[in-house]
This record gives sequence, structure tokens and C-alpha cells, in this order.
Amino acid sequence: MTCSPLHVVLLAAGKGTRMKSRLPKVLQPLGGQPLLAHVLDAVVPLAAARVVVVVGHEAAQVETAFAGRELTFVRQEPQNGTGHAAAIALTALPDDGCTLIVTGDTPLITTATLERLAAAGGQRTLALLTCTLSDPTGYGRIVRNAAGAITRIVEHKDALATNDAAVLAIREVNTGLMCAPTAWLRGVLARLEPKNAQGELYLTDIVGRAAVDGLAVEAVTIEDEVEVAGVNDKVQLAALERALQERRARTLMSAGVTLSDPARIDIRGQLSCGSDVAIDVGCVFNGTVVLEDGVVIGPHCVLTDCTIGRGTRVEAMSVIEGAAVGAHASIGPFARLRPGTRLADDVHIGNFVETKNTTMGRASKANHLAYLGDATVGERVNYGAGSITANYDGANKHPTTIGDDVHVGSNCVLVAPVTIGAGGTIGGGSTITKDTPPGALTVARAKPVSISGWKRPVKK
Repeated sequence: MTCSPLHVVLLAAGKGTRMKSRLPKVLQPLGGQPLLAHVLDAVVPLAAARVVVVVGHEAAQVETAFAGRELTFVRQEPQNGTGHAAAIALTALPDDGCTLIVTGDTPLITTATLERLAAAGGQRTLALLTCTLSDPTGYGRIVRNAAGAITRIVEHKDALATNDAAVLAIREVNTGLMCAPTAWLRGVLARLEPKNAQGELYLTDIVGRAAVDGLAVEAVTIEDEVEVAGVNDKVQLAALERALQERRARTLMSAGVTLSDPARIDIRGQLSCGSDVAIDVGCVFNGTVVLEDGVVIGPHCVLTDCTIGRGTRVEAMSVIEGAAVGAHASIGPFARLRPGTRLADDVHIGNFVETKNTTMGRASKANHLAYLGDATVGERVNYGAGSITANYDGANKHPTTIGDDVHVGSNCVLVAPVTIGAGGTIGGGSTITKDTPPGALTVARAKPVSISGWKRPVKK
């Protein structure tokens, strides 16, 4: 880096009117995070002396969303253009070093690109990040002289207002990212005038003043236009969502993960995969998910903040949240593991089985239409179809303990708090309200009653 220390200014004051949302533009979700969070993740490795975020529309909401980060917030009120925003940001910075200006709505920008831009800036150099687009509509054009030197930037609306066909034909555009010496930047921003179609202070006007002040203007070019694509409406947001997911899918496949269709996966957090992991179509991963070696995830599963042990299969349409699953387990199809679920190795959870705050020991099974809540289940337990733990009395939750080698028949109700002794058997259709002894068969059924001549109600 030719200029040190480095400061970073993030422009995040815009309302995002075309989003048609109460949520500020920089808080719109992309890949499970706000737009601004992606930009901050790219900025953090730069180890800047200070990061200043300019907020405006719903400023308090943006500040609250990022309260846990080491950021300096300044408010732009009223919002009078990017030049005005940058000038306000500099009130929080000293004159030394250089300032890297980044827009808060370019979520796919990479640290590598920011490093290149910061390295190009210097005490006598204004560095601009530029890109050549097939369709430059809406972007400021980079105007060069006969020698190829950058002389100014003309905004799209101003070129339209003056009907400047030559400028409109230019395909090299300003991305909005730049790096300049801080002291010079402070002085030049103070001299800006709103002589444009918007009546605002344009940050891009500093380019025309750089040559007058004896600064070199250097272009740092980037070929991947998606990396510097901004977000102004929900259509562009959706396009960048797919671009982000494609990027994440390529990373997974490069690491050896098998994806049935890389266009049909959504990673909205951190997904870590071991070797020989396979993921079918339509799966969604939220928060922090770990898939160990040999895990197979069936189609249309949703996994959130969970760990899946080696060799485990998660069959179609299963939902797992806040759970830890051991090795060589079988989950689903149509299973739901809720927060607090801890499953040991070789556990089977079958179709339409739900667990919550439950621990199951090695080789235990609940294969059909069952519920286990606030339960501690031992090893080698067989939990029958249609059976439930009645863990809630209307005011409080209570635990159920099931010992090793217990067999619970179909359609049983275990009314907590209750303990089923090790090796015991609960006869099908039983409602258990008291602890049962180890090794015993316990049957609790009402005496059958038949009513002769009874008729079913009929529709009126």
C-alpha cells in the first residue's frame, strides 16, 4: 500500500425508494445477511485504522443492526448527494493517510479488489475503480482525453440532459469506489458545487479537480461486472442473490461437494462440508451448518444452525434447526428436529417425527408419526408410531426419561414428568402417568365400553 494509514468510508445513507420497502436499502437481505454486512465482510480484512459509515434514511435502524461492530457512524441530514455524504464522513477522520470510499449497496465486492484499489491510491494519486459494461445505462461515464488520461466523470442523467451522444456511447463506467489522500479529499469536497441535473453535490466531480490540483488519476479496472453491481430494486436484488449463490456453489464443488444442481441451492450463512458430501436440489442452509464426511442431504431440506455427523443421511423434506446429529444416523423423510435435539450415532428418526430439546442414545429409533419433547432417551430404544411425550401441563414443561432398551408401543402418551425404567415395555395405546419399573410390561388402558344402537350424527 502506497498510502498509510488507510481509512474506509462506507456510503449507506440512501433510502432505496425503488425497493418499495420500509426496510432501508442497505438492510435488504442477500444470502441471509443485510447488503451492508457483505460489504463490511470485504472491508474488515483491510485492517483499516477507522471505518466510518454514513447513514441517513432510518439511520437508527441501520446503527442498531451493526451495533456490535467496530464502526463510526455519522448521519447525513439532509441527504444532498454523495459528495455531501463523503464530506460528512471526513469530519470523523484525521487528515493523515488515504481514504477508501465504498458504496454500501455493492455486496459482491471482494477484499482482493478493495486491496488493489487501496494500493493504487497515494499521496498524489486519486484511484478509481472502473468497469466496462455491455449496457452502461444509469452509470457515470469515464471520460478520457486523447492521451487516455481520465479527465472527468459524467453522470448518466447529466449526459441525457445535455443530449451528449459521445458521452452516452462510452461503456467504461465509474463504480462509485475510489481511494484518495484524505487531506486533499477534505479540501476538494469543501469546494464542490451542485451544478448538475440533480442539484446535488456529486462525489464524482472531484475527478475533474484532481488534475488542476496536480494529482494523478489512475483507473483500477475490474472485468467482473457482477462484483461491482449495485442494488436499486427487488429485481436487481434477486439477480445478485442468484449470482451470490452461484459463487458459493462453485466454492463448494471446488472443495469436492456433489451438488445435484448448483442452480438450486441456497446458502444463507456458513456451510462447512467434509469429504464426499452430497446435496440434492432445493436445499436451504441457514446460520452455521456443518456436514461431516459422507453426509447425504436429500431434496428440499432446510438446515439451520446444526451439525450432521459423518455418514448420516437426511432424507427429503426434513427440517433441522439447532440440533446435533451423530454419525451414521437416518433422518426423515418429512422429519423435524427442533432446537435442543441431540442424537447419538446410529439413531433413526423417520417420517413425520418431531423432536425438541431431546437427547437420544445410540441406535434408538422413532420411525413413524411420533413426538419427543423435553425427553432423555437411552440407547436401543424403540419408540412406537403415534406415541408422544405430553411435556406441557398448560403452564410448565416437564421432562420424560426413557431408559436403555425400552420398547414403547404405538399410540402411547407419556405424561411428564415420568420415567420409564430400563428394559421396560409400554403396551400399545397406554397413557402413562407414573414411573414404570425396569424390565416390566406396563399397560394402561381404559376398559372397553360398547353402546348398542348408537348412531353417528348426520349433516343437517
